[in-house]
Amino acid sequence: MLTEEQQGIFKIIENGNIATAKGFKAGGLHCGIRKQKIDFGWFYSEVPANAAGVYTLNAFQAAPLKVTQESIAKENKLQAVVVNSGIANACTGKQGLMDAYDMRKSFAEAVGVEEHLAAVASTGLIGELLPMDRIHKGISQINDTEHHGADKFETAILTTDTHEKGIAIELEIDGEKVVIGGAAKGSGMIHPNMATMLGFVSTDANIEASELTNALRSITNKSFNMITVDGDTSTNDMVLVLANGKAGNKPLSAEHNEWDNFYQGLKFVCEYLAKEIARDGEGASKLVEVTVDGSFTDESAAAIAKSIISSNLVKTAIHGADANWGRIITAIGYSGESLDPDQVSIYLGDILVVENGVPHKFEEDEAKQYLMQDEVTILAKLGDGNGKATAWGCDLSYEYVRINASYRT
Repeated sequence: MLTEEQQGIFKIIENGNIATAKGFKAGGLHCGIRKQKIDFGWFYSEVPANAAGVYTLNAFQAAPLKVTQESIAKENKLQAVVVNSGIANACTGKQGLMDAYDMRKSFAEAVGVEEHLAAVASTGLIGELLPMDRIHKGISQINDTEHHGADKFETAILTTDTHEKGIAIELEIDGEKVVIGGAAKGSGMIHPNMATMLGFVSTDANIEASELTNALRSITNKSFNMITVDGDTSTNDMVLVLANGKAGNKPLSAEHNEWDNFYQGLKFVCEYLAKEIARDGEGASKLVEVTVDGSFTDESAAAIAKSIISSNLVKTAIHGADANWGRIITAIGYSGESLDPDQVSIYLGDILVVENGVPHKFEEDEAKQYLMQDEVTILAKLGDGNGKATAWGCDLSYEYVRINASYRT
């Protein structure tokens, strides 16, 4: 999983999670929003943590995001995060906003933190009000040890996901062990520029809030904003990072001689979570990775990679293990980016199917066997430019239609 370069910087912690870093705890329980599944989760730091967040670009931003942004804006710190699944608390008007504030206040009191140090997140059906009696019931139980555990938190935040998504890594900064952990949810309504996904990252690194914000924004554009499942952008997406400084390293900034190591570690955690979301796309059977190399700029490469990974015709061809490279060429062509068609070459894994804009003879059976694997890579070489980017997605199956045709029932 790790490249040779990454192995020299950090290592993956076995069974690591969002509560692995010093001073973090997490939990989850069933409060009754959903019929049986754990639907109410939280994590918090023993001390206030510098915080950074990025949020959905959907104009219908859900109430919890507004409350959370207000919390962070006060002093760029958070100490606790509460999440419910099943109901999104989006498009719920003044009452929905009042409920989000109520959820923040009650949760903050229960865990003993100042209200502005608490963040709120929700995911699920749009247009329904939260059952606040059940939310309060959940809050009243969060100090019961039977509900503690990062595994419970990872389960609590899921909706149509088929599996939990969590990881933690460790590295050394200033001779001190630093841990970066994370958890995420997302399966459907996933599209570049943040979709129905929630991402949470905890670290015990000592890092200034402004530097954390800059790093998160940069990394999000290379990870969470480079995934797609179905082209829909949600109302509730959010990625939060909390850094409580308990590792004891000197304050990290871009001038720190080990800054790049921390940045690469944070990028790996975010990229891992993003890929797991893409892998777990509703009805998906394959993770698809698209790399575009040789474009004029990284931004141009990213736009082309997104165009390919978002194409329903490309996704259905991959599901059917059909090496229909014409669909890839078409997606490149309508991306709106400048390129020379006579320099474009396409690879399916190691199989060259297009060379310099024209077909390259290949064995159909070999390509079909490759596309039947559960991880598929597509490489588009555009020329001699320095631009490069990678995007992730999944195939599009009959099961996706079944899941989303009956989501409310």
